[in-house]
Amino acid sequence: MTTEPLSAHPATAAGDTLIEVGAAARVCTQCPLASTRTQVVFGVGAPNARLMFVGEGPGQQEDLQGEPFVGRAGKLLTQLIEGIGLTRADVYIANVVKCRPPGNRDPLPLEIEACSPWLDRQIALITPEIVMTLGNFATKLLLDTKTGITRLRGQQFPYSRAGVNAVLVPTLHPAAVLRGGGQALAEIRADFVVVKRLLG
Repeated sequence: MTTEPLSAHPATAAGDTLIEVGAAARVCTQCPLASTRTQVVFGVGAPNARLMFVGEGPGQQEDLQGEPFVGRAGKLLTQLIEGIGLTRADVYIANVVKCRPPGNRDPLPLEIEACSPWLDRQIALITPEIVMTLGNFATKLLLDTKTGITRLRGQQFPYSRAGVNAVLVPTLHPAAVLRGGGQALAEIRADFVVVKRLLG
């Protein structure tokens, strides 16, 4: 593992396209997760998407396949995206950290700090109009708040990161919706309607 300062982080010199930045991220060794991952799960979708999703981190299936949200939660996310008239190819899907934390634990502060420049580069290159955070962890981190997702979900917050100004709309994590049943499903669908209205 390298101990370079973040000013020398490879994301700062990774290139001017998502393909170039993704290629640099796939060989990243900035934190201990590099030694336990199968592969880096950088992100997927339209490079100029108006809507960007940010989750917490890859799970087991994502680590194996190299794409975010491909398991059961990913299928639900795909259905919700299609429910507002879009496809996965129309949006961009990423995570706070690009490598799977062992046992699907929450990412540690060191791991988040090491991975933040990759998310910054993604946001700077995509310039989304709307960022939808998926779940408690990503929402608290991106909004820099301790307030839980159940109180924040479906609301609109001004959001600025990496020189990009957007609207941030938190929602439940699809995995939590699968565990939560009908009420949770109704709530996440309502949050997607908010996003659909914002997209016009």
